[in-house]
Amino acid sequence: MKVAIIAANGSLFDAYKVFNIATAAAASEAEVGIFFTFEGLNLIHKEAHKNLPLPEGKEHFQEGFQKANVPSIEELVKMAQELGVKLVACQMTMDVMGLDKDQFVDGIEVAGAATFLNFAKDADITLTF
Repeated sequence: MKVAIIAANGSLFDAYKVFNIATAAAASEAEVGIFFTFEGLNLIHKEAHKNLPLPEGKEHFQEGFQKANVPSIEELVKMAQELGVKLVACQMTMDVMGLDKDQFVDGIEVAGAATFLNFAKDADITLTF
């Protein structure tokens, strides 16, 4: 099975959605690729992914995450990489925002939308968050 995910939003909720689905699929032997674009780049940015915002009025979830021993986004990124999830940062968005590859977690790829579309063209599941 092949799973293609587009991560275009940058809140903590978005990060959990993206990495929970990606790691579950990869743990089930699926080939998984995530394309991070616009605010979604925050999910793999070395500093930003450690302090992603919660939606307004949802701050109480932070305590719930801790009580339920939910892994941090930093831990989920490492888990995804260990499971072989392909992390692809959007070259165009990086150029527009003046970002360099060294500002992101190690092990990512930088590519354009066409490259990711080539990966996704025969995906069994495609998701956007």
